[in-house]
Amino acid sequence: MALTREGVLQALRKIKDPKRDKDIVRLDMVKNLTVEDDRVSFTVVVKEPGTSFANQVEEACERVLHEEIDPHLEVDVEVDSEMISLGDDVMVGDQEGEKRQQGGDGGVQNTVAVASGKGGVGKSTVAVNLAMSLKEQGYSVALVDTDIYGPSVPKMLGMEGERPRVNDERKIEPLESHGIKVLSMGFMVDPDKAVVWRGPMVTKAVRQFLGDVNWGDVEYMILDLPPGTGDVQLTVVQTIPLTAAILVSTPQDVALADVRKGKTMFDNVNVPTVGIVENMAYFSPPDQPDRKYYLFGRGGAQNLSRELDVPFLGEIPIEQEVREGGDDGRPVVLSHPDSKSAQAFNEMADRVVEQVAIRNAQDDPTQKVEILYR
Repeated sequence: MALTREGVLQALRKIKDPKRDKDIVRLDMVKNLTVEDDRVSFTVVVKEPGTSFANQVEEACERVLHEEIDPHLEVDVEVDSEMISLGDDVMVGDQEGEKRQQGGDGGVQNTVAVASGKGGVGKSTVAVNLAMSLKEQGYSVALVDTDIYGPSVPKMLGMEGERPRVNDERKIEPLESHGIKVLSMGFMVDPDKAVVWRGPMVTKAVRQFLGDVNWGDVEYMILDLPPGTGDVQLTVVQTIPLTAAILVSTPQDVALADVRKGKTMFDNVNVPTVGIVENMAYFSPPDQPDRKYYLFGRGGAQNLSRELDVPFLGEIPIEQEVREGGDDGRPVVLSHPDSKSAQAFNEMADRVVEQVAIRNAQDDPTQKVEILYR
């Protein structure tokens, strides 16, 4: 097997922490990963040094890499201990939660923003189905709809009219749909009334969504951002350390131009973009499933991903079932799991997990951004 970061992490997934019953990649225990020529080096950060697992994990890593990749591979493994001692009640926005944002159990482990440079590209559809695909794969998932002016998640999950409650500690308890924890501005306001707020009010609402909520243990928090590069985006990166961003586009040049702007924005605030998704990529007639009609152009987002050196996460086709699922409150991943769209969303989720694992293994955790106005 060729030596790649993906291959190394895939092999290391065979090693489980028996106490937490999850593999060391899923637990973000693999850090400082470097892969070059015929050598791989990394650090395994253990929760409890001195245990049988901690004492054996170095040998286990070497053995599985030799078995899965190359028996002559040079493997340099360092075992380090996690020095931060935290309680069980950790939430995004707490000081302790920020320290644990990128790893371990307790709190929110990975925060992934789904963004677009312009509206109308199906960003919320991608965010909802990504969250659902991750949940179907066994991950604990939360979905935050940060589009204050045009929240669509309540409709897409069949939760219109529901209201969250506040617990005894004055924390908002998120609602739940299909096993996903959900919060949206759409739960707070009359759906028939427009939200006419200035920037400071929007900022306050977003901060409350992220900091004053009892999220509990979440492996993936998906944030459905509004289109553009404005107040909400800046507030998010100032409030929590984003693990990564995903950009959604359609194949048209006008949409792709805005993807470049979105990528630049995340670069400026040191948030890695782990992939581009091309939504509404093609249409296949139901009576001619093998034919593809590229109604809005072909391969634009894929070509842009190569230009920007960003992974391409996949093409999502145009299917009636996607629209119906969004209107009926049952995402296509659940309502039509055998459809081309559902399969594309599931493959996209696999790639997101892979790219987030690579990001966590080789890069330092993202920090909250301090934005200075001059």
